[in-house]
Amino acid sequence: MAMRRESFLAHVQERGRYETREDAERAARVVLALLGAHLVGTVRARLAARLPEAYALILLNPLRAEEPLTPERFVRATAAWIEGATESTALEDIGAVLSTAAAAAGDDLTREVLLQLPPGYDLLFGHPPPV
Repeated sequence: MAMRRESFLAHVQERGRYETREDAERAARVVLALLGAHLVGTVRARLAARLPEAYALILLNPLRAEEPLTPERFVRATAAWIEGATESTALEDIGAVLSTAAAAAGDDLTREVLLQLPPGYDLLFGHPPPV
């Protein structure tokens, strides 16, 4: 079942320590658009089904990535897309959004998502690396 929009944003706002809901919204839109460019097939569709409709559409309708971004390049790309962001604040934005998405997805689906991404994304999702 999909997480409700207000609940999703409340979690992002709390985890990112944003002063306003609009700041949480902006981070969610950017991070999910970049993530969606790296996911394919049923994994992307199943993750979208767990997100509020507005964010599911962002995840499902991204530009396609030419090549998978390393976690470091993902952070830099996020910083470039969020006005006034630095790599440090982008890392916080990513952590707030991806940890909320991981909570909505559950452990099994999050593992499947991580299999489609380059090594190192587990930390961006707030998951320790596999042993």
